[in-house]
Amino acid sequence: MAEVVRPLAAGEPVFGLRAAVRLLNEVTAPWVQDLGLLIDSIDAGRPAGMAADWHPTVVLRLPFSERIRREGGVVCPQALLALADTAMMLACAAAWNGYRPMTAMDQTMHFLRPVQFDVVAEARMVRIGRNTSFGHATLTCASDQRPVGMCSSAYAML
Repeated sequence: MAEVVRPLAAGEPVFGLRAAVRLLNEVTAPWVQDLGLLIDSIDAGRPAGMAADWHPTVVLRLPFSERIRREGGVVCPQALLALADTAMMLACAAAWNGYRPMTAMDQTMHFLRPVQFDVVAEARMVRIGRNTSFGHATLTCASDQRPVGMCSSAYAML
């Protein structure tokens, strides 16, 4: 199982791609792994000069496939919510500089338009607390960057 850690302190190693891939393989459910999610980027370390309220960002891609399409050939809503939730889990891990067990307390997903291509989720932490964390994911169509959906999430840290 993945290691439980504390929030990132100045000068410590930053959560990166290798750790994120390990989490995708060890923490997510097998059916989520079957989606074939790809990590486009992880922005875990505070860039020089950024405001004190800066938080990590993760960009995750859901490749379009026949397995995730429904009537009309569009990506099913369940796959889009799984993409947003998984991106948020990785953003939480980036904020903590490693995985910490958590469970969703609330998720509100708005589906803005149907999509028949790869979907990209950009997940950004809004607030990192000791017991709860909050974030927002924006989903866009990879081919034209038009909005597909948005998801606000709250997690209880276990």
